[in-house]
Amino acid sequence: MNPYVQYMYSYPHKTAYRPLRDISLREYAPLLSGGGHGLYLHLPFCQAKCGYCNLFSVTGQSKEAVDGYLETVERQAGQYGALLAAYGARFLDLVIGGGTPLFLTEAQLERIFCLLDTHFEFSEGRELVIETAPNQTTKEKLAILKRAGVTRVSMGIQSFDNKELAALRRMHTAERAREALALLKSFDFPTVNVDFIYGIPGQTKESLLASLKEAALFRPDEIFLYPLYVKRGVGLWREGVVPDPESAYGQYLRARDYLLEEGFRQDSMRRFVRRKEGREFSECGLSTSLGLGCGGRSYLGRLHFSTPYAVSGRECLARLKEYEDTVDFTRITHGILLTEEELKRRYVIRHLLIRPGLETGRYEERFGGKVMEDFPILGEWMDQGYVELRESKEPRTAACGEAGGLPKESADRGRETAGTRRRRKQEIYLGLTETGMGLSDYLGPQLISWQIQKAMEEWQERNGI
Repeated sequence: MNPYVQYMYSYPHKTAYRPLRDISLREYAPLLSGGGHGLYLHLPFCQAKCGYCNLFSVTGQSKEAVDGYLETVERQAGQYGALLAAYGARFLDLVIGGGTPLFLTEAQLERIFCLLDTHFEFSEGRELVIETAPNQTTKEKLAILKRAGVTRVSMGIQSFDNKELAALRRMHTAERAREALALLKSFDFPTVNVDFIYGIPGQTKESLLASLKEAALFRPDEIFLYPLYVKRGVGLWREGVVPDPESAYGQYLRARDYLLEEGFRQDSMRRFVRRKEGREFSECGLSTSLGLGCGGRSYLGRLHFSTPYAVSGRECLARLKEYEDTVDFTRITHGILLTEEELKRRYVIRHLLIRPGLETGRYEERFGGKVMEDFPILGEWMDQGYVELRESKEPRTAACGEAGGLPKESADRGRETAGTRRRRKQEIYLGLTETGMGLSDYLGPQLISWQIQKAMEEWQERNGI
């Protein structure tokens, strides 16, 4: 068994999206009425393309090129903001991802926060999340984040071993990562998380553990552990690098045990959180989120949309030009309309893979059926020891999917209150066992429908992947 088939951070994958006709954001804008929604801004610029990166990012862009992109973002934000004003849309979560957002200059960062506050309304106590990398982390830029009210900063370190960093084609050194993390912690942001990769060529359990022990000295609030994936077309694939899944899984088990011993709580296969009390409920799966920027993805009920998926530098630059040439951003031209069956699958995937799991009663309320009957494979997994039913009085954690250590969607509009939790004293969850948690990337893909799987395979064939 290969534990590393596919990372299910969202469903369906963008490669299942297709051209859409005669669909306008105006039809779906009412879904963004009131508060509780998410806003995601994509800044696709990086210093260099890491060897494993299959995300939408571009390198070698000048200050003038970035300024041109920001002008387009402001135009898009203006159109969206004007449309949503009639519905009183208020956003609870703002996520700025990339790329490397702190690749921007200080003036460009200031401009981003200004234009977002100009065109959108935010709820009191909004969460503001942003990514950074060691080489782009400076005192001046962190001061801007602090003034903007950033509540969570995610830093991609990946390793404190220079040989491992070189194997990944990362541009920073271990020493620079130490300096950047120390600087980041000195600003006292509410949450700081750091990302690490295992399964790196030449990496051992001991070297991975050494990186994590060093990270723990900085007392990050969360640590994310990502297995190394080498997808067709990325730099490491062109160099012939093939990860060893057996070695990677052994490293995962050792790292997991260490973090649990250190007092972290495991909320997903990747996410380890320092234990905190009173976490607020946040439901995944049916949330509403609006995407800005060339690679931003939106989730509005049955409608998911974004620009077409791209990985290579040439493809990303072409998409970037198409984005900047767009006149009417309210026209939706690429995405997918989910059936009721696909909404169920999305809901199960988004909950089952994250602690404490899927609340069976809530699923029945939303879809009118029993999840074990709708998805018989869950019974098979129960027999195999991968999932279990359990009672829980704990509030669900606030993590609804991760990528780069960041939540990818907003909190659900039906955010549960403490009073509701008291009324529903006994909640039955279908959740992953400890073994199942470590096999998330093997189990999750089995929940993909044959229709979505076929669409993804067709995309791969057309693109020679």
